[in-house]
Amino acid sequence: MNAVFETDRGRVRTHNEDSGGVFYHKNSLCLAIVADGMGGHNAGDTASRMTVNIFQNHWMETAAAIQSPEEALNWLKSIVPVINIEILHHASTHPECSGMGTTLVAALCTEKFCAIASVGDSRCYLQSEDGFSQVTEDHSLVNELVKSGEITREAAENHPKKNVLTRALGTDEKLAVDYRTIMFEEGDLLLLCSDGLSNKVSAAEMHRVLQLTDSLQAKADTLIRMANENGGEDNITVVLLEHCAERESG
Repeated sequence: MNAVFETDRGRVRTHNEDSGGVFYHKNSLCLAIVADGMGGHNAGDTASRMTVNIFQNHWMETAAAIQSPEEALNWLKSIVPVINIEILHHASTHPECSGMGTTLVAALCTEKFCAIASVGDSRCYLQSEDGFSQVTEDHSLVNELVKSGEITREAAENHPKKNVLTRALGTDEKLAVDYRTIMFEEGDLLLLCSDGLSNKVSAAEMHRVLQLTDSLQAKADTLIRMANENGGEDNITVVLLEHCAERESG
């Protein structure tokens, strides 16, 4: 697999509360993470950074045994609650971090499948021979209004409460997390991103960029540039993960 991780402060924010990364394991496993922190001064980046650090530590210690989709899901299900409790504990023992939290979208990928965990409104998209689609569901007030039929999906794009989350890591001990697996085949491409991208670049525009013959790095750079050109009011984080036969056989 081939992957790129990029994060940008944007044009308005004074610091970057997004964190993320791509981590490989010796037996061809790959873990991609995007976390969009929230909270008071510096608390958001603390929550998102803690999330990535805990994932990375567990990854190096316990990921080697993963071979099936069920094992991948179980691994994610064992780690995410630990992160949630760690963030809650840190916030309770550090007053300056009170109320902090973070979104999470994580994809654990092999040559045959991806297991995905998501909380909040950071997203995962899949580009495959079937087209371009959003794999995760936003845990946001506006998405709940769309699902209940109170507003249209078009109206949701500019709703004044678009950024109000209904779930986030570090906000509740009994956190509900979405888990799923998808097939991952040669030529497929995963896009993980914070809402700094998805709020500024449409799915159609993302798809167009991903179809270009440019390198993964160039595609990531283009997506971030587009989000900044469209306002850049938020931090912007992108992970692109490509199923690449040449990398596997090499």
